[in-house]
Amino acid sequence: MESIPSSDVTVLLARARAGDGSALGAAYSAVYDELKRAARLQLRRMHDDFQTTALVHEAYLKLGGSQLAAVDRNHLLALSARAMRQVLVDDARTRKADKRGGGQDAVTLTASIGSGEQAVVEVLALDEMLTSLHKLDERAAQAVELRYFGGYSEQEIAGMLGVTERTLHRDWRKARAFMLTELGT
Repeated sequence: MESIPSSDVTVLLARARAGDGSALGAAYSAVYDELKRAARLQLRRMHDDFQTTALVHEAYLKLGGSQLAAVDRNHLLALSARAMRQVLVDDARTRKADKRGGGQDAVTLTASIGSGEQAVVEVLALDEMLTSLHKLDERAAQAVELRYFGGYSEQEIAGMLGVTERTLHRDWRKARAFMLTELGT
């Protein structure tokens, strides 16, 4: 699939905000391959049971359709990364709730945590840390969200946030220090 220029995506998003119902779908289709790449990277890191396509489609539904306020391609990608985060966190919370009485065997003190259970804990812990970081430094939290849930490179994130790579490195160091402090390491 040939990549559609950012300016075309911006035009499609403007048409969607003006009420053109098909424009949002076209804009999302224009970045679909990039979103699948981001979802694939995220799911590979988590060893999650989600399918890449299902995560991208769930994120689209989470975006809210006609109420989407994205103004350009980068904003759409950032909102999509946040939606993927929300989908994965919702899934992790559901799994955690199921373990408290969802008909599964009781876990003993000697039982080991499987990779799926560990991924649930990691997603929930990261979500809590990002929520706290967002209150302290919104841009640093966005950088973490785009890197972890979006799978974007530092150069891509700097462009999306409209900052230099040097500024992004500073934000990344602050976010990393904050998260290490929160983890108690």
